Amino acid sequence: MLPPSSLSHDSIPSPHRPLNTSATEVLTPAQCSSADLQNHVGHIFPGGGMVAVTARRELVNSESELPFSKHHPLAVDLLTPQSKTQIKRAVCLLSPHSEASGRDCSGVWKLLALQASRVETLTRTMFSNTDILMTHRAALRRRKLPLLRKSPSLISPFSLSPDVFPESGLKVTGVDFLKSQNTRQHHTDGYNIQSLVVRRGQPFQVQVSLSRELRAADKLTLRFGIGENPMKNNGSLLSLKPEREDFNGWKISMVERKGKECLLSVTSSPNAPVGKYNLHVKTGSNIYRPENGVIYLLFNPWCEDDVVYMANDAEKEEYVLNDTGTIYVGSAYSIYDRPWNFGQFEEFILDACMYLLDKSKLSLAQRRDPAHVSRAMSALVNANDDSGVLLGNWSGNYVSGTSPMDWIGSVMILQKYYKTKKPVRYGQCWVFAGVLNTVMRCLGVPCRCVSTFDAAHDTEENLRVDVYLNDKGEKLNSLSFDSVWNFHVWNDAWMKRTDIPNGFSGWQAIDSTPQEQSQGRFQCGPCPVKAVREGDVYLPYDAKFVYAEVNADRVYWVVKKVNGKDKYFKVGTETQAIGKNISTKAVGQNRRVDITKEYKYPEGSKEERMSMQRAYSFLRPSGLMPRSGYASTIQTIGANTEPLVPKEPVTKTGLHLEIANTEPLHPGNPLEMAITVKISAPGNWTVDLIGSCQLQYYTGNVQANLGTIKETITLEGPSEMQIPLKIAPDAYMKTLSSVEDEVLILVTAIAEVKETNDKLTKETSMRFQYPPITVQMPETASLYNDFNCAFIFKNKLNVTLENCKLLVEGLGIFKMTTFELGDIMPGRIMKSEIVCTPTRLGEKKIVAKLISNQIKGISAEKGIFITE
Repeated sequence: MLPPSSLSHDSIPSPHRPLNTSATEVLTPAQCSSADLQNHVGHIFPGGGMVAVTARRELVNSESELPFSKHHPLAVDLLTPQSKTQIKRAVCLLSPHSEASGRDCSGVWKLLALQASRVETLTRTMFSNTDILMTHRAALRRRKLPLLRKSPSLISPFSLSPDVFPESGLKVTGVDFLKSQNTRQHHTDGYNIQSLVVRRGQPFQVQVSLSRELRAADKLTLRFGIGENPMKNNGSLLSLKPEREDFNGWKISMVERKGKECLLSVTSSPNAPVGKYNLHVKTGSNIYRPENGVIYLLFNPWCEDDVVYMANDAEKEEYVLNDTGTIYVGSAYSIYDRPWNFGQFEEFILDACMYLLDKSKLSLAQRRDPAHVSRAMSALVNANDDSGVLLGNWSGNYVSGTSPMDWIGSVMILQKYYKTKKPVRYGQCWVFAGVLNTVMRCLGVPCRCVSTFDAAHDTEENLRVDVYLNDKGEKLNSLSFDSVWNFHVWNDAWMKRTDIPNGFSGWQAIDSTPQEQSQGRFQCGPCPVKAVREGDVYLPYDAKFVYAEVNADRVYWVVKKVNGKDKYFKVGTETQAIGKNISTKAVGQNRRVDITKEYKYPEGSKEERMSMQRAYSFLRPSGLMPRSGYASTIQTIGANTEPLVPKEPVTKTGLHLEIANTEPLHPGNPLEMAITVKISAPGNWTVDLIGSCQLQYYTGNVQANLGTIKETITLEGPSEMQIPLKIAPDAYMKTLSSVEDEVLILVTAIAEVKETNDKLTKETSMRFQYPPITVQMPETASLYNDFNCAFIFKNKLNVTLENCKLLVEGLGIFKMTTFELGDIMPGRIMKSEIVCTPTRLGEKKIVAKLISNQIKGISAEKGIFITE
């Protein structure tokens, strides 16, 4: 076959003749068959350049617009080095007035440039889609434009510069997201994910490779889309051109042009919606979709214009980047730490968080605001009304799932949820808080776990929790809707609040434990911590509930039978017993820090009284009468309905009670405790004392009555007397072995001075004490070099620990591993070893937890520094 330059119309054998065969004939679109097009293209480009020709009848349908406006053109790849010459020859051959023997074809180009109403789109497409050249005459015909005439003004010589059609042949051949460089600058290099993860409001760079050098008149556009069907009109599709700022605050700039490479800098808006964006690069009509072109955009505490900006670097390191931590549990006088692996950088965790964002159905505008995002996440971490992450269970029966005590981190929970899209069984408050902390840090919002001891669950928002006792001093579960938890764990998220008056930015309390519904869902917060301290409980969200958790009064009632009916006698009020020792992990240190002063003014101070008066003005008034489910049988003791601020009762004798253990509280040993009665007023006083010991869950729910005492003592004031309270092992070991949850020892004392009728009630919760786990491993290790880690436990108790298992996990070192240890006899030493392979640099921690029938959680952790 002759090369195209030597072809004339007459020399092309049938059926390979050009579409027009005479000087006066103009074919209609219907006359252009698929075979015609394929044969013609095959002659113009013999042997190369054409990857495929897919005949589509609609391309030559007379009812259509120009083919490129609504249809995919014939798939023809013309990006060969000779493409420009071949295209010009194609135009010559298409013209019945242009002989293939070399006649000047510039008139054809000039005609297209001057007369085709969509010439820009047409010419952008013509170099990559030959079918448009095949059908351009029909398109012009429909628009009643002359095809070619012999008029000298149209076909006179015309020297065509390459810039007349500036984007001819320009295609993107690749995009480098420069992941290593960008993630290091954005503090996202820890995420175990293939895609690029960046933070909003901060520049990142991408390198675009082109088919040829970029020219001044070329048009290059980066398109970022979020959601399933991104569109410009709702802000979910952004088309960004270099040096032009988009109306949503995004911009790109050209950093460097070098040959066929362009280095671009992209800066997202500091209030852009967080989520997954798809990046496409457009050059003319060509759209390049990079492989793995998803970019994850997060909140940015390093950006001053972001509402989650946090100035202190050490705090950002702790509250955003630290993937391990400590949750404080126990009781107000027996606080201990429970290590927790947050694991926000682990595999699938970021994807799980993005799934929750999508599941929340937040609008794009709401995705800009951490207040809306944190509130939605507080709802989705529990499964109560939206099939969220965790199903709560406080029943003690966990046969159909995992006991809350068995979790040592968030990673397995979120990974399992993301894989199954079904709620994970089961969680309690510290598990909910640990998972919510992971989610918020993963999304870029500074977050911390906060533990409050003796936390009130005030169902009626009247700042009072009623506690009912029988005549032995034992607490009754059934009579009160309210409760006081030994501890409750929630979260604080850091942000500027733009939806409420100034002065309430900073830490915001959020709580994913499903306790009470808020706006029809089990969600809580964000509530400004400053609003809690100042008593501004009218502010959103859920400030009344959070305020009551740390400020309610505890009122004690003794229930007695009078003429066959229950009657209630008030025996004490504690106004400083709720919201004690509010705790979180210290910044950069493995120790507890007390943050009570951030939530409350000092008890009894002028500021505290003013804060409480302010809070009471927004709350329902409360009379001093019990409010249980059995209100119809209650004898009214007081009917004052005016708002008031109760004060700590002052007795005439200065009566005071203290409760403590006198020996370590080891399971299998007798529980030896004492109640100390003090009198400060001079004189001889007779005191009736009732004391009780019970086992209860951390939620305040009593599980077993262990024993009581009842004595009358005489004191000559000022003096004190210690009354022992001893419980034998047989009284509690059966209960301790049968329950699935960790239980606390609750001691309650009621004292009454006969001479003055002074009454006082006191309760204290204490924790069993356990032998420790020892972790043995080197202090440092090298990246990807194995080392051994040993876990050693000696049973120093006087009881066999049955069905023991050891749970261990080291983020960036090894995945969660369980050792089944069987029974550990008294005095026996257990040793388990694991080979560790560090895969990430920096300080890492290994967490271990031992669980048995008798012991629900002995925890230990140890750090190691990984170097290159």
